[in-house]
Amino acid sequence: MNLFNPEIKLEKQLQAQIYNALEGDVVNFILSRAGDTPDDIYHRSEMEGQSMKVDKDVMGDFYSLCMDVKARLGFKDPVDFYITGSQQVNAWSLAAKTEGNAHIVNVYSGLYNLMNEDELRFIVGHELGHLINHDTSLRRLIGFIYPQGTRIPVALQYKINLHDQLAELVADRYGYLACGKLEACVTGFFKLSSGIDLTKLGVSIEDLLEKNDKSLDFFLNGGGLSFEDHPVHPIRTQAIKLFARAGSEKELEDGMNQLIQVLLKSGSNPMDPPMSVFIATAGIIAASIDGQVSKEEYEHIVRTLASSHLFPSQFVENIAHDNVDKLFQDAVNALIEADPSIRPGLLQYMIEIVIADKDIHEKEVNFIYDIGQKLGLDLKEISRIFAGMVQRYFSPSLSSLA
Repeated sequence: MNLFNPEIKLEKQLQAQIYNALEGDVVNFILSRAGDTPDDIYHRSEMEGQSMKVDKDVMGDFYSLCMDVKARLGFKDPVDFYITGSQQVNAWSLAAKTEGNAHIVNVYSGLYNLMNEDELRFIVGHELGHLINHDTSLRRLIGFIYPQGTRIPVALQYKINLHDQLAELVADRYGYLACGKLEACVTGFFKLSSGIDLTKLGVSIEDLLEKNDKSLDFFLNGGGLSFEDHPVHPIRTQAIKLFARAGSEKELEDGMNQLIQVLLKSGSNPMDPPMSVFIATAGIIAASIDGQVSKEEYEHIVRTLASSHLFPSQFVENIAHDNVDKLFQDAVNALIEADPSIRPGLLQYMIEIVIADKDIHEKEVNFIYDIGQKLGLDLKEISRIFAGMVQRYFSPSLSSLA
């Protein structure tokens, strides 16, 4: 059994970024002194009133299993374990709001009845892994800042989605450490996805891994996407197989990087790469026409890229140190060749950058007309587009009214 660190560097980086962006230290300081929220009271009441609490006297064997897993993972915090009557094959954990209070791990009876002892160790270890890794605490913070029904900014939502998927892979690693058997992890995944015990059909672990390789190929080479907050099971299975069987840290990291590339996909549109280059280069060129790139112009470029790039600022910086003019022209050519009707949209984006700093210079106006003609638009088209963008989005700076 390999003893690799269960952490994934990118997951920790994203967790820190999200936590800091939401002022986690400040918010948690305030909440810790505000008392129990209605949600806290609801969850605890639901567990105590509608579920069975696992203790020595009731479900003693499962209690011993949970305590053993907790000790094996070295987790010292108090945890209350529950079984809830439900046919769903699922389990979840909820972090305590304040230090010293018990966390909650809840296992649905549908999952409990389907899993064998080793698989239950994996499941319990997985849920404790979320607590150890502070995933549920982060989710609580996000839920407080953005209550259900509130729209999260696109740039932040993209990072939250990727973090959630990577956090599942980290929790799976804790589950593996809890049970110590790759077979239990793999059969557990197949039971979660199918709802049936495939081992009763005489299917071996190697048969399941071979089947998983075929499914995984679709995501690695066929353009498949992992949309949900949990990675698709072929990725989870391959990730835990790497964690269990990799011969070195490098082998593990290289294999994980391949899987993470699937999670990084925001879409399968072949226009995405040249569009990203266009957004960065066009933004840099347009913002620089008046002699300096303003904060507002830079933020507009980064904000536009944020829906398709995990680290948009880094992407812009890398582009800025390359041949910007050539990259811009190549991107424009690729986009127009794929879709000639995209020309007005390209010009509109460049006008957005020009007016983002609430000041329109003569050089910028000349630039827009020049670039519009290079895109194949006539003067009337350029003027109509320019006028429409100014009318919709331009707001003069207050300093100009002083």
